[in-house]
Amino acid sequence: MTARALPVAPPLPTPGAPEKQAVRTMFDRIARRYDLLNRVLSFGIDQGWRRAAVAYLDAPRQARILDLCTGTADLLLEAIAHEPLRRGIGVDFSLPMLRRARAKLEAQGLLARAAILAGDAERLPLRERRFDGALIAFGIRSVPDPEAALREILRVLVPGGRLVVLEFSSPPGMLGGLYRLYSRHVLPRIGGLISGDRGAYAYLPASIERFPQPAEFAATLTRAGFARVSHRPLTFGVAQLHRGERPA
Repeated sequence: MTARALPVAPPLPTPGAPEKQAVRTMFDRIARRYDLLNRVLSFGIDQGWRRAAVAYLDAPRQARILDLCTGTADLLLEAIAHEPLRRGIGVDFSLPMLRRARAKLEAQGLLARAAILAGDAERLPLRERRFDGALIAFGIRSVPDPEAALREILRVLVPGGRLVVLEFSSPPGMLGGLYRLYSRHVLPRIGGLISGDRGAYAYLPASIERFPQPAEFAATLTRAGFARVSHRPLTFGVAQLHRGERPA
């Protein structure tokens, strides 16, 4: 009897120590359903969070914006679509995500003011002091060396340029318990059902739980060289906005 090979599960990153290739392939696999799942799993609140991130950045109307870990470019669209003098670049290492990002920018007639670039967050293929502002939404926790990525962002910002990081958090108290129940048990089931990749949607909430608390991440921003570091909660602490500025 000939032995049959068992199916091999796709590689998943380890929460808290995400292997770069595993992260990339995971996002490649879920790119097709990524936008839909963001809306479903956040009950549509993620769109308001992105608007809050752009407002917290408070960039000039003619700013050049970097959107790192851009995914399908929702945050880049929010940053430039309503300001006709702004320009931006979205950087990500998942090509399927970037293809969807480009299609969305093209559909809104924004390719003259926005570019999509494949790149590594820890070694940005960008010149120094190029951007007036930078944004990251839900991506920094999947970067193997977040501090290295933050130093790269600092390098490409102009003096006085700001960074805003939008990231999930674990709220305290009873709400935190309910949120963890949802993220550990409900989110992977719904995410797996819609995307066909339950493993990816088990990894994502696990990575949220291991992400540093706001004060710890503020210290990371400071070590990376940012000044005037601040943070504020969104939706009772389910998400956090973190901000820092490149010193003049």
